[in-house]
Amino acid sequence: MRLGFSLPTLGSAASEVNGIARFAAEAKKLGATSLWVSDRLLAAVDPIVGYQPGSKAVPAEFRVAADSLTALAIAATVTSEVRLGTHVMTGPWHAPALLARTLTTIDVASGGRLTAGFGTSWSPEEYQAAGVPFEERGTRLDELLDVLEAWWTANPVAHKGTYYTIPASHVQLKPVQRPRPPIYLGGFTPRALRRVGKRADGWMPIWLVPEVFPASQVTDGWSVVRREAEEAGRDPDKLGLVLRVNVSPGTSIEAVAEGLKKVSAVVPAEETLLDFTYAATTVDQCIDLAGRALELVAAG
Repeated sequence: MRLGFSLPTLGSAASEVNGIARFAAEAKKLGATSLWVSDRLLAAVDPIVGYQPGSKAVPAEFRVAADSLTALAIAATVTSEVRLGTHVMTGPWHAPALLARTLTTIDVASGGRLTAGFGTSWSPEEYQAAGVPFEERGTRLDELLDVLEAWWTANPVAHKGTYYTIPASHVQLKPVQRPRPPIYLGGFTPRALRRVGKRADGWMPIWLVPEVFPASQVTDGWSVVRREAEEAGRDPDKLGLVLRVNVSPGTSIEAVAEGLKKVSAVVPAEETLLDFTYAATTVDQCIDLAGRALELVAAG
């Protein structure tokens, strides 16, 4: 199993922003194959929609959020070889041209190790703070993908869409990866799964330990993605899957290893990452948990 980790960009550990480099370097030394960031902006005091379906609660960990792309750039400077990715960024928050420039810079700085993962998120308050209408999130994500394709593969670059216009312009800094870095998408809704199958290089689902929903929800989603790809005339066997496993508070590392063993038996993930946002409060604890998880996985 290829096992990676989320960088400590959320929760109490994220208060130690100067610990991101240390975590990245130590995780690589311990044997991690990838490092990832998610994307949060704020935690509303009185949210319209909660993080979990049917709830209006937002995890307290979201009250501390470091910038995800800054964290990924830090990780790029202190590591080599490990894959670097966003699992996932809320694409519609970001101005596409500015985001394309930043992602290109990270791919070049890392020697071509970037995987760009996007989703639409669930928080109307975060969209309000970012100045983007929540109801436009799906169509804005589609246009972001169009801009990235043009920015990364053409020169001059030009785009005219519903929300954004890029006049014909010289953009000579291009990603190391050709024709472009891989683009993965998250989400479980029918629309999100359809978009993955028709447009993305792969899917980024999540799972939890202890198990909150069965792994079959991931395998069922994967079947939908593959079917949508085939109907769009694409080869479903060329799609990738990167699974994020969120570790709940108080979960033993032995239970985490057992959960990984269970989910890896049924979910064909090319890469699995553990997220200790809810299970660790310091960077040192994140490093310790990462090392112990790698040891147990290696031991079988």
